Formats: sequence, structure tokens, C-alpha cells
Amino acid sequence: MRLVYARGVTFVPPPSLCDVRPTADRTRLLRDLVPPRHFSDASFASYRPDPAHPSQQRAVERLAEVAGTLVAPARGFGALLRRRRGSAPAVYLDGGFGVGKTHLLASLAHALGPERAAFGTFVEYTNLVGALGFAPTVEALGDKDLVCIDEFELDDPGDTVLMSRLLRELADRDVAIAATSNTLPGSLGEGRFAAEDFLREIQALAARFEVLRVDGEDYRHRAVVTEAQPLPDAELVESAEHRAGATLDFFDDLLAHLAQVHPSRYGAMLDGVSLVALRGVRTIESQAEALRFVVLVDRLYDRDVPVLLGGSGETALFPPAMLAGGYRKKYLRALSRLGALAEEGRTLVSASS
Repeated sequence: MRLVYARGVTFVPPPSLCDVRPTADRTRLLRDLVPPRHFSDASFASYRPDPAHPSQQRAVERLAEVAGTLVAPARGFGALLRRRRGSAPAVYLDGGFGVGKTHLLASLAHALGPERAAFGTFVEYTNLVGALGFAPTVEALGDKDLVCIDEFELDDPGDTVLMSRLLRELADRDVAIAATSNTLPGSLGEGRFAAEDFLREIQALAARFEVLRVDGEDYRHRAVVTEAQPLPDAELVESAEHRAGATLDFFDDLLAHLAQVHPSRYGAMLDGVSLVALRGVRTIESQAEALRFVVLVDRLYDRDVPVLLGGSGETALFPPAMLAGGYRKKYLRALSRLGALAEEGRTLVSASS
């Protein structure tokens, strides 16, 4: 391994994410169905509704009611009483990115605790089915009182049919559902596939939910990340060398590596990582590469891993056609989150200089 000499000190080059071949077994996948580190302390009390957007306060109050309903009757006799009052609640938080929907969803999960509530993104649940199989997934989630689904989205017909069936099975077991999304339930899948051909499934999904609108501005208030001046290459490399747990990769190499790792393992790939430094950041022209990178950004954000970005700064991360297409909300969310992580990275660099 090449050694780097600077200021009279010998350094081992930072590890590369491309060298990580993560594994995630059944136990790990189920254990990880909890609110991410970024929201480990989230509660209804710590959410700060914007007075300019009353829907935020209404959402807090309604979710607190749902929590009270679920916390009071435990499994067994209490659950039987709940069934006599009606079906388990199913709520759907609809709103733009950065308005605190995930904070509210995590608060609901925390109100019940990890033994009674599962929390994951839509992608993590579809990956769970792929890893375990449908019936074992239903068995595992059916033991919960609440299943929280963050970033609910329908990317293809298979997701639509799978999620429709999964929610039906969970509802039959009296499991409450809470979800967040940037799209109203009845509009899921628009612009991504022939959603009209799966209208029955989409309408069935929509009919299960009580929709709670959450209006507001992106609280992160970040500029598009690639509008910021990238870090000079030498500064980026030196910062990664001097931070324990930092990784250093060329952007193109990382994009190629993500194609070889199942998205369900992106979280495991970040175990022990405290900083991700990327050299040569450029516009992502391939939609498949862009969507995989979005999943990685979500896992970085979940784990509060700051990033350092280097590149020419002459191009945007996602081209205009992608930002105007069916996945535009995913890309905008990723830009908002990556902007926050990049700002944290710059703060680290400034503090150590």
C-alpha cells in the first residue's frame, strides 16, 4: 500500500468505499428497521411547526393522536379491543422535501419503541422482500403494531403490485401504517411507468390512507449542491487523510461500484465511515447510476456522514432532463440532503485548517 508523506508524518491512504463488499443477513436487515441516526432523538416535542404553515401543527396533533391510540392498547386483549373500534390507522404525510415529514414519522416510531414499530424507507422494504421473500417479510412485520414507510414511491409495476399486496396483508393483521411521500397517493407512479395500467392497485393503495398535508419550505435552505465551489483536490485529499474513518474515492469509480452492490447493503457499506470524500464529481448522465447514487445519499444522510466534493464545478450533478422527469422529486431531495452533508464537510475542513 502506498504511503503518503506530509509534514514529516507517514500516512496510510484513506480506504476506498470501492473496496467494501458488504453483507447484510436477515438479522441485520430486520435490526436496521429503526429510525436512522439522524433522527435518533426525534420527538413530537422537538418538532418546531412553522406558524406560517398551520398544516404542520395539524400533522403533529394528528400523529400524536395516532400514537396515543397505538400505545394504549398493547398486543393481546388490547389489540382485540382496538379491532372492535375499527381498522388500524393508516396515515400518509404528503409534502415537499425538507418540511420535517421524516422527523414526524420517526417521532411516531419512537413513541412505540423498536419492539412494536418498524421504520424504513420504501426502498428498504422492497429490498427486504427481495432478500427474505414475501411470506417471511409479512411474518416479521406482522408482529409489529406499526410499520413506518419513509419516502413512499412507486418506481415500477412490480413495486406497485408488491406494496399493494404487502399493505393488504399487514392490514389484515391489524398493523397500523404510516408513510411519507412527496406525491399524493393517487398520483404515485406518474411519469415513471404506465401507471394507468395499474390504476386499480394505485387506487387501492390510496384508499387505505388518511392523507395529512405538510406544507412549508425546505428547512435545510441549501443551494443546489453543485452550485457551490468544489474543494481543491489537494485540500480534499489531505482532509480525508487526517480524519479517522474517512474514505476517498473517484466519483466514477464509486458509481461503477454501486452497480455491483445491492442497494439493501449500501447502509452496511458505510459501517464505521465518518466522512466520504469524492474526487472528480461530475454530471451523472445515466438514470440508473443517478438513482443508485440517490439511495447512497439517503443512507449517508440517515447516518449523518458528512461529504467532501471535488470537481470542476462547471456542471450540475443531475442534468436538466432528469430534474424535469418523473424522478425529479427524488433528485431534488438528494440535492437538498447532499447540500447539507457537503456543508458539514466544509465546516470540518474549516475547523481543521
